[in-house]
Amino acid sequence: MHVRRSRSVSPPPPVAAGDQERIEIDAAQLRELSTVFSPPRWLRDLGRGAWLVVGIFALVAAVFWLLGTASTIVGPVVAAGIVATVTSPLVAALARHMPRAAAAAIVLLGLVAVAVGIVVLVIAGIVGQTDELGRQAGSAADTAQSWLESLGVDTSGAQSAKSALEADVPNLISSLVTGVIGGIRGLTSLVFGLSLGALSLFFLLKDGPSMRRFLERHLGVPPSVGQTIAAGVITSLRGYFRGVTVVAAFNSVVVVVGALLLGVPLVGTIAIVTFVTAYIPYIGAFAAGAFAVVIALGANGTTTALIMLLVVLLANGLLQNLVQPFAMGAALDLNPLVVLVATIAAGCIFGAVGLILAAPLLSAAVHIARDLAHARALAGLDRPDAAPVTEPAPDEPAAASPSAPAPAT
Repeated sequence: MHVRRSRSVSPPPPVAAGDQERIEIDAAQLRELSTVFSPPRWLRDLGRGAWLVVGIFALVAAVFWLLGTASTIVGPVVAAGIVATVTSPLVAALARHMPRAAAAAIVLLGLVAVAVGIVVLVIAGIVGQTDELGRQAGSAADTAQSWLESLGVDTSGAQSAKSALEADVPNLISSLVTGVIGGIRGLTSLVFGLSLGALSLFFLLKDGPSMRRFLERHLGVPPSVGQTIAAGVITSLRGYFRGVTVVAAFNSVVVVVGALLLGVPLVGTIAIVTFVTAYIPYIGAFAAGAFAVVIALGANGTTTALIMLLVVLLANGLLQNLVQPFAMGAALDLNPLVVLVATIAAGCIFGAVGLILAAPLLSAAVHIARDLAHARALAGLDRPDAAPVTEPAPDEPAAASPSAPAPAT
């Protein structure tokens, strides 16, 4: 009988007499065979994790690029958000006696007056003492030359170092006077940034509570968790900047008292520079301290400069560490080394905004994680035998608790 074979299905070959019986391979063995030449599980997990890290970094880089491209808008809005977060309690206090819009306008005008006053005092103090600054810096250059010669440097080398220092002094003074204004591209950008910042600040002060509720509802987490996150960030920001203000005032008082006792000129300018630069962690204290020491060196010599350096180190070191825990309280419950590393890393990535916001945002993350862990512990979810929490369906009513009293009829 002739059998026609199909092209798609081939019959098994006939088993000749004396051959061994055909071995049947089940599905389980075939699945096991399919994994013989596959990579191990740990290698696959490592590869997926590596691609996940690459994707996260790509997303972060894209966000940074987008924010950098829109820095003209992002910068004023971020600054307004920081100021609004810190000053919103004042608006809430005034809103008890007047409409919130009026309270926001009053606080905005007050902040503008304070900012203008600080800028005028700083610029006027430096501009009014430009000649004095040049003279003191020249004296400091002479002192530095004598130091180099006493250390064994020949006269020509010391004179070259002095000439370089004297050549850089006018540039330094010019940078102090016009550095901020010169960094802004044109008067139009300045006006636009200030206008956008003021407008954003007004609406953030006026509509802050409603914006906060909107964000809490759209964070993608349960409402109570969203409220915990928002409260943690706001509390950390307010406590941090309130503490920084207290510490800045304390440092200014200590440095001013030391300068007055030592007879150092330009006390007012030193006080303002010390107070304003205190809001920039580490770098601000270094810049203000160097400014005060250079003035003391040029005015009264080496001994006064060394004493002034000691005063600056005490104000920004030992005394500040005594005052900072009382000023900031629990707003910055972090190890100083962690704060230093996070601040420098954020400054390298985000610039001045990263320097200012790294510590409070890191502290907020620590406090939020601690609050959520405490809530889990209270709910008993950390026990090994805790049952997973399941939410009822939208159309299914939640089961009543056995211990809950029956509703009154």
